[in-house]
This record gives sequence, C-alpha cells and structure tokens, in this order.
Amino acid sequence: MIHPVRRALAVAASRAPRQFLAAASRTTSVRSVRAAAASGSYYSTTSRRLQDAFPSQLENLASSTLPKVVPQVPQTLTEKIVQRYSVGLAPGKKVKSGDYVTLQPHHCMTHDNSWPVAMKFMSIGASKIHDNRQVVMTLDHDVQNKSESNLKKYRQIEEFANTHGVDFYPAGRGIGHQIMVEEGYAWPGTVTVASDSHSNMYGGVGCLGTPMVRTDAASIWATGKTWWQIPPIAKVTFTGLLPPGVTGKDVIVALCGLFNNDDVLNHAIEFTGAEETMRSIPVDDRLTIANMTTEWGALSGLFPIDAVLASWMRAKATVTAMEHPELGDKAKLTHAKIDALLENPLVADPGATYAKQLYLNLSTLSPFVAGPNSVKIATPLKDLEAQNLKLDKAYLVSCTNSRASDIAAAARVFKDAAADNNGVIPKVAPGVKFYIAAASLLEQKQAEDSGDWQVLLDAGAEPLPSGCGPCIGLGTGLLEPGEIGISASNRNFKGRMGSTDAKAYLASPEVVAASALKGKIAGPGWYQKPEGVEKVIIGEGNGVVEQDKAMSIEDALDKIIAEAESLIANAEAGLTPESTSSSSSSEEESLTEILPGFPEAISGEIIFCDADNINTDGIYPGKYTYQDNITPAKMAEVCMENYDASFGSIARAGDILVTGFNFGCGSSREQAATAILAKQIPLVVSGSFGNIFSRNSINNALMGVEVPKLVQRLREEFGGEKTAATRRTGWKLTWDVRRSKVVVEEASGKKWEQKVGELPPNVQEIIARGGLEKWVKSQIEA
Repeated sequence: MIHPVRRALAVAASRAPRQFLAAASRTTSVRSVRAAAASGSYYSTTSRRLQDAFPSQLENLASSTLPKVVPQVPQTLTEKIVQRYSVGLAPGKKVKSGDYVTLQPHHCMTHDNSWPVAMKFMSIGASKIHDNRQVVMTLDHDVQNKSESNLKKYRQIEEFANTHGVDFYPAGRGIGHQIMVEEGYAWPGTVTVASDSHSNMYGGVGCLGTPMVRTDAASIWATGKTWWQIPPIAKVTFTGLLPPGVTGKDVIVALCGLFNNDDVLNHAIEFTGAEETMRSIPVDDRLTIANMTTEWGALSGLFPIDAVLASWMRAKATVTAMEHPELGDKAKLTHAKIDALLENPLVADPGATYAKQLYLNLSTLSPFVAGPNSVKIATPLKDLEAQNLKLDKAYLVSCTNSRASDIAAAARVFKDAAADNNGVIPKVAPGVKFYIAAASLLEQKQAEDSGDWQVLLDAGAEPLPSGCGPCIGLGTGLLEPGEIGISASNRNFKGRMGSTDAKAYLASPEVVAASALKGKIAGPGWYQKPEGVEKVIIGEGNGVVEQDKAMSIEDALDKIIAEAESLIANAEAGLTPESTSSSSSSEEESLTEILPGFPEAISGEIIFCDADNINTDGIYPGKYTYQDNITPAKMAEVCMENYDASFGSIARAGDILVTGFNFGCGSSREQAATAILAKQIPLVVSGSFGNIFSRNSINNALMGVEVPKLVQRLREEFGGEKTAATRRTGWKLTWDVRRSKVVVEEASGKKWEQKVGELPPNVQEIIARGGLEKWVKSQIEA
C-alpha cells in the first residue's frame, strides 16, 4: 500500500517541483514527512525529533542528549543475515545492498585446495588459525588420484588440520558441500562460505552460502574475517505447484535457460512463494536449485526458513538421536537447537528493496535438459527425445543431484522397467557407460539400506568413490572426442567433463537413468501435463497481475520521490540546477590519486576473444587446477586452451585481452587470473566480469576494466562472417588510470575515448604489492 503522503508528494513534485521543493527545504525533508505519515501526522512545521524531546532537553540543545530515533530500514533476508555476521559496523547501522562489510562467517570450508590455502596462510606470516571451530576441511575433488604427489598433499592437509584442531573429513567421506549441509555447518540464518563456487548450495537450507577464493580463505584462517560487498538482491517468486515428473533440476535448468541474458549476474537471489507452492519443493530439490544458481550467474541462492525446512531438520535430528544417543546435546543437529532457531526465524521485511523481481509458474514447467555444452541452452525434454540423440555416457554424480532421493529416483526407472521384464532389473543400453557416485557416504548408506544402490549396480552402473570426479573432469569415465554424455551434475561447459570435442547435457537423475537405459536422451514418462498448459509462464514481478501493477506504480513514485529528494538536498546545500550541472562537468575531469610506483596508464594492442560467458574452465582447464606443481610457463601455455586452442600462438606478451560479457563465470579457481598473468597480459577488458573472477583478479594483481562500448564497436568491425575465436585487431588501447578513461585507436587511425570506473588507491595498493596475499603479509610485518 502506498502512503497518502507519498501520493501527495509525488503529485506535488510533478506539478510544481520548484515551488514545492523550496517549501520542503524550509520545513522538513521527504524522509521526515514519511516518518510523520507513518505516525498519522502527515505534515509538521516542527521537527518530529524535537517534538518528542523533554522540555528540559529543549532548554539547552547543545548540552542535552536527545533520544535517538533510528528509522527502521526494511531489510531483505540476505541483508538481515549479513547484518548478524558483519563486524565493526557503526552503532545503529543497517546494512544494505551495495555496502562493503567486514564479514566474520559462521564457517569457512576448503577442500583439495586446503594445502595451497595453507601455503598462503603460512607465507603471510600467520602461525595459528584464528578460530579453529570456524574452519572445516574436506577432501573431495581428486579422490581417484592415487599418485604419490596427490597422496602427499592429502597427508599434508590432514596433518595441518590435526595440528590446528580443525574438523577434517578424508577422501571418500563425501563432497564438501554435502558434508557442510548434513553435518550442520551450513546452519539456517548464518553466513557460511567456502573456497568453491558452489557454496551457493547452502541457501537450500536457509543459510547464506557464497564463494570465497583461496586468498580470502587464508585471510579468514588468519583473522576470522574477510571483506564482502553485499550484491544487488533479486527476488524470484515461484507460483503454482511442481507437476508430477518435474524436479528441482528442471526448475533451475529452466531458469538458467529462459532467463539467459545475465538477468541475475552477480546478484544474491532470494526464492519465495506462497506456502502451498513452497511445500511442493522438498529440501533436496532446494539444494539442487541453490547449487546451480552459480551457473545462473548469482552469488547466492537463498530459500526461506520455513515449515518444509523445519520438518526436514526434525527428521535429521531424530535419526541422529537414534543412531548416536551418546552425543546428546553435543550433536550438531538437535531438536533443542531447532527449537531455538524457530523461536524467531529470520524473514525479509515487508517493503524491503530488491534490485529486480522475477517469477516462474511451476505448474507450467515440464522436464528440461540443458545443453549441449551450455547451461544457457534449455530445451524441453520432449523436443530432444524426438531427435534420437545416441548416448555414450551417463553420470549420476556431484553435490547437485546424487543424494539418496536422487539415487532412489534413478533406481525407480529401472524398477519400473523390471515390471515389463519379468521382474528382472534390465541392463543399461549396449555401448552406454553409466557412472554413479553418492554425494556422501551417509547418502550412499541410505541408498544401500533402501536397496536403490544395488538396483543401479544390477543394471550395470559403475560405482565411483564419493567425490567430485567426472563433474570436474578428474578420474574415471571422462567424455572422449565425439561422445555425447548426460549428467545430473551442475556444469556442462565445453571440455569440463573431458574432451572439448564432446557434447555434454544436464538433466534430472530420472532423465539420466532413463537415457542410460534407452541408449539415447529420453525420459521415464512420469511427467503429467496439467490441463491447459501450453508454455512456461515466466516474467518480471511476482506473477500476480494486480500486485505487479501496484509495484509498477510504486516504482514510478519511488523514482519521482528520489528525484525530489535530490532536488531538496541540492536546495538545502544552496545549489541550483546550473551549479549541479557544472559540478558534474568538473567531476568528469577529476583525477584519481595514483600511488607512487603505480602506472598512470597501461597501453597495448587489443587481442579480441569474441564470446560471452567465457568460463573459468575455458580460461584454465579443470584437469590442471589441482596440480600444484604447474609452472608459470605451463600455465601460460594452457591459458584459454579450452576456449580456443590457437590462443597461445596468437596472443603475445603485453597484449590487452578484450572479451565479451560475463567473462570469468564459473568456478572460484584463482588460476583463471594467474594464468593470464603468466601469459604476460597485464589487463583484461570486458563488457562485464563474473564476480568471483573480479575478486580473484584483484587478489592476484591482474587489472580489469569494463567497457561495454568497446565490445560493441569490435563486434561491429569484426563480427558476423568475420568472427574469429581469437583475433589480433591492430587496435591500440590505453587505460588512463589517473583520468579514469580508456582511449582507443582503431587500425584506421580513428581515436575515441570512454569514461570508466575509478581504480581507487586501496585497490592500487593491493595490485602494487603483487596481490592481497602479499598485502596482508606487509600489514602483518608492519
């Protein structure tokens, strides 16, 4: 509902802005008018704060202490959780999107990268983990690798964890993200981070999970804290109910493929919906959806703390109490802890501000498949079934979809087929290899106890140890050139699961199992199309027409009021429109302070990689990520090879790399930045960057700047039939750091310039020191 004063204000501002604002500046601000309206006194010529003061306080304002009235700022669920885990805030400060905060996360998980993090930790001069209860270490990525070098690294990680009293989970125990959820580290209403891009998964249980990078993890180990900027926050509203045969995997695949124009890039997402709608999404499906918000481009994917989550937690707590009565109240998940959580669960405030709002009608959704080789290509299963795509490999693996419920869904496919086969479990199709790996040993045990695991083994599935394995392109069963694979995992980037000449698709566990059984991409036939549904209904807003109309009116009024407040502020400061205009002109010429020794400008020839969404697997292949002995020369050699094998022979030292939009999306691997530096490319320019890549770039002293106009101009010149994966352009770019602009000289001699974001001195200092690790070391030494 819109307050009457806001209507009056908007009308007055639109009809007679100068006269109205002049009067407003003499009496009270728009914000105080709002406060008065809330209390029933719409207009006042006396400050409300003074009206509430005692007479004795008014006698001597200079010496009195007036009661401080802090306006209640509506917060999103994300902001409320961040508020709890931010340290050093000013008294009364309410955090909001865009704020930089010092985070002290509830937990921080590292996996196979724990030893590289430990090396950073020790190199900065730290000797003791600040809070060993905050840190969790899991071994999950390269668990099939039995080489002495990998086993040595695993021993070093375990010894380091034992020395510092850190909770440690060995290879084969499970995938780190699953462990964080099932062991209760990812607790609802907390901030929990990990040095892995799929930390978003914790949002499935109402925990704000977001990725950090190795250098951040080292900082958390040493100080308990790191920095974070609260992203813009998007609200995604679900309406309707999930139809039979449609899963959480179909939901997130559809979201990635239908909202595929970077709609939520670098946003924090909050999922919401009516109680009935949310009851149709079990926690395991929520974990899948939250997990793959990473692929959608988001930094978190948060579900509410609701009755569905509470029931799931109660069931887990009961099982723990029955199987481990000796733990008592020391168990991580107990009914007493759940009671405390539900006494006052965090929820978003009415009126909280969201950067954007989207909706999806679940009732209109059918099974979807992502690919080939992109999560942004989402196709209804029935369309792919009609193409008879012959299959070579199928995978039921990863933290996304290999829990006991997923294994049960896959087993049901073969059980149903057995009913038509005299009760005998049929084998997977000839020529198809079907790989299975549980998300954790606990999930595998549950599947074994139910008989589902054995059903899949009887069907000919090949078991792998609980870990990441093929999902990240490590170990047994990778895709060979020319093969087609379908997986229940989260990423199908070109080359991630094997050969760059293979095609990878993503789907739900039941579709993966049905495809393995039939030898082609196919479903089990469980989907029941609701009557009258012809297409997926999505859009902006919350999916309720009347409310969306009201929101549009509210947005329009907010814009008018924001303009009014700006004019009021200028009037109070004695500024006229002409003076603010001239002020803007002077701001354009303002100079950025340059630290001693930092270059005022960076120049080089543009090498253009004409593609959007070049991911970290394309920049630095996953098969090298956990080989810690890779030399800089080798890193330079393999840089961008999964994107374009000819990049290495085209690019030269000193070039400036220009790419399309969302460069560096995908995983949190720091080598995506350090490999470019190893190639002696000092600057990357793009239309936009993935947030994790931006963070890694600063932390590792790689400079980056966003110039969408340059990408557009290069595509005008070299696009269409002339498009090449990697091209030397003959154009020269100069980034004038002091003046915050780039100057481009095209091959024809034409020159033009574009203002860009400022590189502030604090970031310059990190880069000048050689990255955050060396900067932290210098601070410790100082």
